[in-house]
Amino acid sequence: MTESNRPTPPFPEQQQEPPGFIDQLDPPADHGEDSYKGSGKLTGKVALITGADSGIGRAVAIAFAREGADILLSYLSEDQDANSTAELVRQAGRTALVMAGDITKESHCRALVQAAVDQLGRLDILVNNAAFQRTYEDIGDITSEEWDTTLKTNIYAPFYLSKAAVPHMEPGSSIINTTSIQSKDPSPELLAYATTKGAISNFTAGLAQMLGGKGIRVNAVAPGPIWTPLIPSTMPAEKVKTFGQDTPLGRVGQPAELAGAYVLLASNEGSYMTGAVIPVTGGEIML
Repeated sequence: MTESNRPTPPFPEQQQEPPGFIDQLDPPADHGEDSYKGSGKLTGKVALITGADSGIGRAVAIAFAREGADILLSYLSEDQDANSTAELVRQAGRTALVMAGDITKESHCRALVQAAVDQLGRLDILVNNAAFQRTYEDIGDITSEEWDTTLKTNIYAPFYLSKAAVPHMEPGSSIINTTSIQSKDPSPELLAYATTKGAISNFTAGLAQMLGGKGIRVNAVAPGPIWTPLIPSTMPAEKVKTFGQDTPLGRVGQPAELAGAYVLLASNEGSYMTGAVIPVTGGEIML
């Protein structure tokens, strides 16, 4: 997909039930299925990717597989999307494991890491990508239960997974967190989500310093508005229609457009990068 034919708003008004599914997106999202070409940057590596069924996680899984990595695909309950992503990994000649479950539970996070080590032989790359969000106009509409779920999914889970993964990681391994433009430019209607994204950026900086002596790098990617099932399943239809329109590039980003940033941070090309946040925002500035 080139700049001239990437979808631009307005989009059809649409809504999905959470967590959303890729085959219901209109227009379809580009995860790099037909475009990403690997060059062996991750040959022999094993990666665990959360939220790997769709969106950014699917794009990262495709790219990592085509770069030579075997992958454990973690997801909540979207079996069809997860199995479709796994098939793309296998078509690249790599091993794919799929594990459904709730990463807000520390026991499940430990099980994911152990499965990667036991069934794939090692763990070199952890991508903390899964996220939960909802939009609200008033703080009084946000329940304590939903606030708790957002924090547990978006910041507790990366802590649980990193804690479980580090003992299995050798020097040169990489932890990559997905933060957001929301960490620096929060939208009030995304209060809980934006709060966690700020926390993830800070977690990235602190953990990078903590693990530097072990040779484990910790970085983050900060997406701007990206076209994933999270959008029509968590935002009002009228906002979905114009999503991404206000960026300097005037359009929404596609998941495939983030994959290269994750590959950089996972590979030897990023060997002197730790504590960094790479913005992929369509020109929105992160100060």
